[in-house]
Amino acid sequence: MAKAGDKSGGSGKKALKRKAATEEPQEAAVAEDGATESGVQPPKAAAFPPGFSISEIKNKQRRHLMFTRWKQQQRKEKLAAKKKLKKEREALGDKAPPKPVPKTIDNQRVYDETIVDPNDEEVAYDEATDEFASYFNRQTSPKILITTSDRPHGRTVRLCEQLSTVIPNSHVYYRRGLALKKIIPQCISRDFTDLIVINEDRKTPNGLILSHLPNGPTAHFKMSSVRLRKEIKRRGKDPTEHIPEIILNNFTTRLGHSIGRMFASLFPHNPQFIGRQVATFHNQRDYIFFRFHRYIFKSEKKVGIQELGPRFTLKLRSLQKGTFDSKYGEYEWVHKPREMDTSRRKFHL
Repeated sequence: MAKAGDKSGGSGKKALKRKAATEEPQEAAVAEDGATESGVQPPKAAAFPPGFSISEIKNKQRRHLMFTRWKQQQRKEKLAAKKKLKKEREALGDKAPPKPVPKTIDNQRVYDETIVDPNDEEVAYDEATDEFASYFNRQTSPKILITTSDRPHGRTVRLCEQLSTVIPNSHVYYRRGLALKKIIPQCISRDFTDLIVINEDRKTPNGLILSHLPNGPTAHFKMSSVRLRKEIKRRGKDPTEHIPEIILNNFTTRLGHSIGRMFASLFPHNPQFIGRQVATFHNQRDYIFFRFHRYIFKSEKKVGIQELGPRFTLKLRSLQKGTFDSKYGEYEWVHKPREMDTSRRKFHL
């Protein structure tokens, strides 16, 4: 009985070995294809066939794996083509053809008749007679009052305090049920030139009203993406009391020109370059990005920037003549999404 058992056991082991030997190539093929269940990283994928369609794969995990590999292959091909083109341009030297201009939404912008020409006599006359002429002629110096909505929360209060360190000669006043129509006459009597109101919703700043005193205009902005100083990574030390420079980018239309002049009138005309501080209002696709930086001179040729904060994004909702009047105010421009936002390539600022 023992011998018979040994023979049957031996023949069984040989059969299992033969079966394992025949199944090894199949397992290896599966491993090469990337459909293993052991969690081992699959090898580099080969080129996909021309008629290959990932959407036809029924298994979700398999489909996701193949899509990831396809994206990796696309990136490698794009990088290789870019390196090849760079080598060809270096080989041609001065004879290389000019680089093609990439197509973007910004450079394919729909033509606007109100785009400002700096040499236009009508524009020059409007600038000499508008509400900001006394500031640009250096007859008045900015004095700003920053206030909030009724019963502001901590985040809005901190934003106002940080704005007061960015804008020179600005003062923070916390409203306690006092209407803006009563605040504006008091501001005018105390020689304030501008009024900034930060509104909030659900303890988060969501709106900004900028009113130029004493004769307006008043702009209403939607505020989003607010980041205080503590929330900015790798930020620099707190700003100093030096008067910063101001940079206004892409305010090209008549409306954008007016908004840019409103922002410029918040800062004194004589920036102190020794402080190396810069306040930037960058308009891109009608979104105004505010940033506050400091220059860092690494060497005689290299200059870096260090963000100081705060930062936020503004979207113009309306421009009103005169000071703030929500009931009888006359509006120069009001954003109407259904009528104005008919094309992705049409901008108003």
